Amino acid sequence: MEKHKLTREHALLLLEEFNQEESHMTHALTVGYVMRHFADLYSGDPDLWEITGLIHDLDYEKFPEEHCVKTGEILEERGWPEDIIRAAVSHGYPTCTDIEPLTDMEKVLYTIDELTGLVYAAALMRPTRMEGMSLKSLKKKWKDKSFAAGVNREIITTGAEKLGMPLDEVMLQTIEAMGKVAEAIGLNA
Repeated sequence: MEKHKLTREHALLLLEEFNQEESHMTHALTVGYVMRHFADLYSGDPDLWEITGLIHDLDYEKFPEEHCVKTGEILEERGWPEDIIRAAVSHGYPTCTDIEPLTDMEKVLYTIDELTGLVYAAALMRPTRMEGMSLKSLKKKWKDKSFAAGVNREIITTGAEKLGMPLDEVMLQTIEAMGKVAEAIGLNA
């Protein structure tokens, strides 16, 4: 599939083909929106980055034991562009794949995949959800290892280092991005 013909709708159709659980769909949408936000910060193509975020966990629901690898195979079979395939596969480094994230798009996806889960969980604990969420309140949740225990904080820290961006800034940008789309991802007050 040619990159210029690839659309958000293509990504959503593919995502829906392999995912039925609402939580997986919401996570994909969230990561897509946050990727779009970060594309602006890195002078990337917002559409390409969002599409990549949408399909990054394509295989997780149906093929959890082959996570990332199966996504690469599915996308390759369907002729998706190599940069999207590589980003989707590398976001599982080093737990699911040995493909290390190298480009800005890959590094951002690697970093924010886990971070969006932490922000989402923190927002669910607040009566105003995303509205007014501060870095201070998120960092308090970050330090509590029992909160959102499935979120791999080490990956987020490593990702921020790979990006050359302070962890606080990555967190702030993620809060900002998710705040802008709070209604679309079910986190409006």
